[in-house]
Amino acid sequence: MRVLAAMSGGVDSAVAAARAVDAGHDVVGVHLALSRAGGTLRTGSRGCCTIEDAMDARRASDLLGIPFYVWDFSERFRDDVIDDFISEYRAGRTPNPCMRCNEKIKFAALLERAIELGFDAVCTGHYATLVDGAEGLELHRASDAAKDQSYVLGVLNADQLAHTYFPLGSTPSKAIVRAEAAERGLTVAQKPDSHDICFIPDGDTRGWLAEKVGTATGEIVDRSGSVVGSHEGAHSFTVGQRRGLSLGTPAADGKPRFVLEVRPVSNTVVVGPKEALAIGEISGDRHSWAGRAPSEAAFDCDVQIRAHADPVPARAHVDNGVITVFPEKPFEGVAPGQTAVIYDGTRVVGQFTIAHTVSAVPAAT
Repeated sequence: MRVLAAMSGGVDSAVAAARAVDAGHDVVGVHLALSRAGGTLRTGSRGCCTIEDAMDARRASDLLGIPFYVWDFSERFRDDVIDDFISEYRAGRTPNPCMRCNEKIKFAALLERAIELGFDAVCTGHYATLVDGAEGLELHRASDAAKDQSYVLGVLNADQLAHTYFPLGSTPSKAIVRAEAAERGLTVAQKPDSHDICFIPDGDTRGWLAEKVGTATGEIVDRSGSVVGSHEGAHSFTVGQRRGLSLGTPAADGKPRFVLEVRPVSNTVVVGPKEALAIGEISGDRHSWAGRAPSEAAFDCDVQIRAHADPVPARAHVDNGVITVFPEKPFEGVAPGQTAVIYDGTRVVGQFTIAHTVSAVPAAT
């Protein structure tokens, strides 16, 4: 099999490429340049796709004896990930850029070019498992629950899954991957994992958004509509946020208040008690199925609303392209724009972008 190994410059993608070589595949390494003004060096675990990362990917490829290329996807990344991130925040939604990067870049733009060049599959260092099921290929959780990345891969469809290769999915732990990298002589064996948003390497999302979107003074109100503070831009707040509210009026019960809703049209932020973050219903219409679609319009499932959240047992309904989920116990701190990934046990069924939420705790009248 001809395999294009997407090499980020980290330990996972390097070991994944090495395992593809060991399996006897014809492997070519490629590093994606996603920024035209990428930093030269990383800062610990912050940032990725830097010149340093490209050099690490090249060194790994040289050690493995495979051809290596750098492909410039910066324009596509800007249009499909960065601009989408900005527009979602402007609309009062909380996007997941890693989901969008997987959907639009790694398993769309990259995979499309790979197939055009005659490759059979794209290999990555994601922790997830592909299983040949009775009705076709299935995407499942990884063996290592702590490293499982099936959530951020929930956007993949059946055609994309047919051309993907995840050599690390059955590995029991990340420690084993690092030990294997050291044994192979890969210099990235102890390289820190990247965190935060790759195109905001200093981690200051609020400052970055203020620069891109601008600032505009608005009101912070409680659930009754009473003004309790002010802000310099609703886009810098996310549902569930507690810190940085700077409220001028304390709650009557003295308890902390959290962001419950962001209203971009009126530039208003709504705050309230922690219990008001409980959500009893979510729905959305930007959905896809990871393999076969559910055979019934209503079905039991587990739903995960964040990469590191616990899955929640739920009942899902599909009606005219809209998916509505009723959890057995309320979700907490759900924001429009987040991705809900639907599971059947360990299998990823599909995903949708949350557009609407219904509180499990009605406001006092």
